[in-house]
Amino acid sequence: MKVHTWDTVKVTTGKDNWKEGKILSVNTKTGRVIVEGVNIVTRHVKKQGTNPGQIVKSERSIDASNVMLLEGGKPTRIGYKFENDKKVRFAKKSGKSIK
Repeated sequence: MKVHTWDTVKVTTGKDNWKEGKILSVNTKTGRVIVEGVNIVTRHVKKQGTNPGQIVKSERSIDASNVMLLEGGKPTRIGYKFENDKKVRFAKKSGKSIK
């Protein structure tokens, strides 16, 4: 997967189109990512025992193909190349390596 945890990305599709945020987690098995402040759902949790009932808001995952990495404030695609026998990511728009 070309995006990693803590990358800053921009959402390209859906109800949260063009929102920006950091990736909180990546699931490589399903190809989905959780982005901070994107795809927020509201759940009403029922009271159980001593815990009060409440409304909980949390982020849900979106497909990794629906986000683009931000490099210099602009969305860019990601490629791979070898530098000193190491595989590194680079921004296709600028050609700079991504750490």
